[in-house]
Order: sequence, then C-alpha cells, then structure tokens
Amino acid sequence: MGLLEKIDKNKLPLHIAIIMDGNGRWAKKRGFLRIFGHENGVKAVRESCEACAELGVKYLTLYAFSTENWNRPQDEINALMTLLVKTIKAETETLIKNNIRLKTIGDFEKLPKNCQNELNKLIKITENNTRTTLILALSYSSKWDIVNSVKKIAQLVKDGILEVEQINDETLSKELTTGPFPHPELLIRTSGEYRLSNFLLWELAYSEFYFTDTLWPDFNKNELYKAIINYQNRERRFGKTSEQL
Repeated sequence: MGLLEKIDKNKLPLHIAIIMDGNGRWAKKRGFLRIFGHENGVKAVRESCEACAELGVKYLTLYAFSTENWNRPQDEINALMTLLVKTIKAETETLIKNNIRLKTIGDFEKLPKNCQNELNKLIKITENNTRTTLILALSYSSKWDIVNSVKKIAQLVKDGILEVEQINDETLSKELTTGPFPHPELLIRTSGEYRLSNFLLWELAYSEFYFTDTLWPDFNKNELYKAIINYQNRERRFGKTSEQL
C-alpha cells in the first residue's frame, strides 16, 4: 500500500502551514550560491500545492519571506524578489489548472512595487477559485502582526467603537492579517530545525507540529503524505482527557 492510500480522507487537516527551510544548505552541499536552492525550492512549492488540492486540504500557508529576511545580504534579497516575480508568472497556470486561490499575509506594502503588482494580478485572477486557498506569508512575522492587531484594537477603544470589556480572543484574531482564515491544524517544518521562527505564534496554539530532516528542495508529495499520516495518528485533546473525547 502506498502512502497516499494510507491517508484517511475524512480526517484531513483543514489547514496546513509549512516553514520551508533548507534551501541555502541544499545549494551549499552542491557547491552553489543560496539562490540556486531557492530556485529549486519552487518545485516543492508546486508539489505541495497540487497535493493539497488533490487531497482536499482547503488551506495551505507557506512561510515564504519573513520580516527578518530583510536583514539578509542585499544581493540575496534582490535575487529572491526577482525569483518571486518570475515564479508568480510561471505558476499562474498551475494555480488556475488546480482551482487554487491565492492570498497573502504580512507587510504587503514593504514588498517592491513590481512584486505587489504581480501578486495583485494573480490574486485577482484566482479570486473565484474554490478548491484550495494558498496563503503566502511575505514580509511576515507573527510579532509584527500581533503588535499591529493590538494597535488597531487600541484605536477602536480610543474612538469609542469598542469597550475594553469586549476584547477577547476573537477580537485579536479578527484584526490579524490571518483573520479571514482558520487556524492551522498541522505545522510542518523542513530541514531538521525545531523552532517556529516568529511564524503564526498566535494561530499555532493548538496545532500539531511535524519536523522532518528533509531539506525544502527535496520535499515532495510523499513527504507531505508522511506528515499528514503522522498527524492522523495523533489524538488531539485540546485540554480534555482521552476519556472525554
């Protein structure tokens, strides 16, 4: 029996989030510059998107570029932004063919204008797609998102629109850039690292974590299937006992 056949289609996570890590190390092992790893990581993005659409996973969030990544060497940043635009154009057909809708989270205005323009075009083209929603975290950090959410809530209180006593979990969640989407049930991180790197800190409160030594460019559909099978073999209690479930 193959990995795909082991997956219970009735117990799929509604939302999977992935920290795509290991591009640089993958390239270095082969004697190339880091950007070579990023270029080869595009295939893993495509396979993950197609696998989620084929299985019926409704949301997939990919950590593509963090606010901290702006501190990398300028040459690498420029190459990444160029690759982003190139990839958007090249993968338009893939998203349309698989009925995938594109959305973004993060400090969108900080991206170069040409990136913003190409992203907006693809978001518009795919806005009526219904099979899976692909969410790209670009110029994103969870702390940045939470701080901005708090500022918005503070302004609502200042303007007399909201009472302090009315603030709850839902209030904060609504003001995050992730507000329109359900929280992930499964987080995957590649490359053998065991940290969240400022990614979806609020949203991952009750998510299941899956870590793999596989470097991102080597991640494929079978690797995703392994993560989902692992997830389906876990008992999610949300603070309750096994007997209560």
